Amino acid sequence: MAQVFVLDVQERKSRGSNAAKQLRKKGLVPAVIYGHGEATTSLSVPGLELYKAIRQGVRIFDVAFGGATQKALLRDVQWDPMGNDILHADFYRVSADETITLEVKVELRGTAPGVTAGGVLVQQIHSLSVECLIVNIPESIRVMVNELQIDQAVHVRELKLPEGVKVKNDPEAIIVQVSKKIEEVVAPAAAAAAPTEAAEPEVIGRVKEDEPEEEEKK
Repeated sequence: MAQVFVLDVQERKSRGSNAAKQLRKKGLVPAVIYGHGEATTSLSVPGLELYKAIRQGVRIFDVAFGGATQKALLRDVQWDPMGNDILHADFYRVSADETITLEVKVELRGTAPGVTAGGVLVQQIHSLSVECLIVNIPESIRVMVNELQIDQAVHVRELKLPEGVKVKNDPEAIIVQVSKKIEEVVAPAAAAAAPTEAAEPEVIGRVKEDEPEEEEKK
């Protein structure tokens, strides 16, 4: 089940890029909260707290402002080009008994015997589209690979999911498999065989022996 993080925020009255820059200088992140038929509200969020929560994998927040607390899903985060600082965040209002669809990361667990035998572990799906109640959002979908031999795979239909969680992906889609190593075959070069007599390179400016020399100037 996903963690719930309490986030104390302030309603934001200022707008525009300059106002956003001033907020970030104070360690705050401009954000909005919307959804459930209510008006979109602009917020200023403590940047360090939000950053730590995201790094811990938190998806659901209790956003507290104006004397009330609203449960919200962190729907989108904009990062700076280096991926170090949060530029903006979008929160979507939800209720505890609401069913939503969202992407959840796939986490591989175990060591595949096929890899030990010389195969290569290939992960084809890194996140899955799941449907569940807000309170049942898993932090990740764990996939055990400790029985995979070479040429074996784990399909979506084979997943053991938490109670109340449904995966929307194609049941026959392959999540991870162990493939044979493809060894690089180096074809012998056609020019590898050395000629019996090396051809003498032509030197620019030298007169060839079978060509008549230029007539001397008189």
